[in-house]
Amino acid sequence: MKYTLIAGTQSGCGKTSITLAVLQFLKAKNKSVRAFKTGPDFLDPMWHKAITQKTSYNLDTNMIGIEQSQQIIQDHQDAEFGIVEGVMGLFDGRDGVGGKGSGAHLAKSLGIPVCLVIDAKGMAGSVVPLVKGFVAEAQIVGFEITGIIANRLGSENHASIIRELLADYKLPPLIAWMEKNAPTMPERHLGLQMPEEQSVPDFSQVFHADLDLFTAALSENTMPENALGDVSLDEKQNSNLQTERYLENKKIAIARDSAACFIYQHNLDWLQNQGATLQYFSPVAGDKIPEDIDAIWLPGGYPELHAEALSHSNTWQSLTQHIDKGTPCLAECGGMMMLGEALLDHAKKHWRMAGILPIQCHMQDRLASLGYREDTATGIKGHEYHHSKRKNLQELPKAFSLSRGDEGLRYKNLRASYVHWYFSSNPKIAASFFLRESNT
Repeated sequence: MKYTLIAGTQSGCGKTSITLAVLQFLKAKNKSVRAFKTGPDFLDPMWHKAITQKTSYNLDTNMIGIEQSQQIIQDHQDAEFGIVEGVMGLFDGRDGVGGKGSGAHLAKSLGIPVCLVIDAKGMAGSVVPLVKGFVAEAQIVGFEITGIIANRLGSENHASIIRELLADYKLPPLIAWMEKNAPTMPERHLGLQMPEEQSVPDFSQVFHADLDLFTAALSENTMPENALGDVSLDEKQNSNLQTERYLENKKIAIARDSAACFIYQHNLDWLQNQGATLQYFSPVAGDKIPEDIDAIWLPGGYPELHAEALSHSNTWQSLTQHIDKGTPCLAECGGMMMLGEALLDHAKKHWRMAGILPIQCHMQDRLASLGYREDTATGIKGHEYHHSKRKNLQELPKAFSLSRGDEGLRYKNLRASYVHWYFSSNPKIAASFFLRESNT
């Protein structure tokens, strides 16, 4: 497979639309393609899959780690092209310039070249110092920018000006460009809407690319020999634990519908690789949780958009019975919100929820929390991103130990917090979320 990382100069420059346009372009040329997403994102991979019909996996040098990101690539060599969508700006990461979690660190660590997306609306000569700076910093960090994709251009003449300027200054070539009147992606408070709600925009008439130039900007994934020098001891130890099967013959019921849709595909793969059998149920549809299951997972999603259906869901009775008898349960973000006494939506309307936890969750217009998370006691890693705040109506033990972020609540064998966990970052601990105390 030939790879590129489509990265932006900053958030909002159009890299998601460009990525989708690239996927459509390659499909139209009868090329097989698989997409990946940099960072802990749930929504962009859904749009990738809507075009490619292949699951889009997350890659990330912080939460997932270098070695596991490389393994994910090696496990999915089933296409001619691998398109990796970046995150934020190219050099934006956990800290510094090109630090862990950034597209730059991923490109360097996995040996993937970068195609840089620039918002060139109203820009001509200024494109040169902008691209020069990114190219120079990329060389310092240790990877290569091999092509430029210009967004929001006014005409073919505008594209010609950009193309000639890049060539005159011996900078990476303009391999594609998007017109300024391109369709926009539908958004809401946590990012893009889901493909099931909106059709994928057709970018074919507004996206212009040269297949030969585009292909020349890609290369085989060639992980640098020293890349694993950045791998921590914990990551190497956790990688060695992947052969153990902690959940052999366990049946795990997983909430999965439009209210509980924030699920890393790798987490599902991991559970199955651990020996678990997965069964799905829909709280929105009011599905009863089977009696013979061994554990429950309530992922995040959009409970606030389905509050009315959830307020009279028939799921809660069977869920309450399971929690009361000690069935292990992990509830993440929206999954936790569904367990409370009530949810207050953006209109401040009060909706009754499952009533299992003594909490209320209030939606707000601004971001409440964002960032990587790590349990200081166990090292398992995750991510937190939400627009609601939780009000605890009574004190319960904390579910996790974090130096920053939501430490959640523990009730019997239920662990609930705003954090979305990446299970293979610590297999033994992740497995314990789905095992009774006596089995851990």
